[in-house]
Amino acid sequence: MGNLGNMLLVAFMVVLGGVPTIYILVSLPVILVQKIYGIVKNGKSFFD
Repeated sequence: MGNLGNMLLVAFMVVLGGVPTIYILVSLPVILVQKIYGIVKNGKSFFD
């Protein structure tokens, strides 16, 4: 029974670590592309 508990704990930790990692890996390039598009298209500042 202890082995099952350890497996569930590890699976839970993988989910807790994986979800934010995937979010960052997806959102960071999207934000950068939006910023670069705004600079090129509208002449906006990078920090707006």
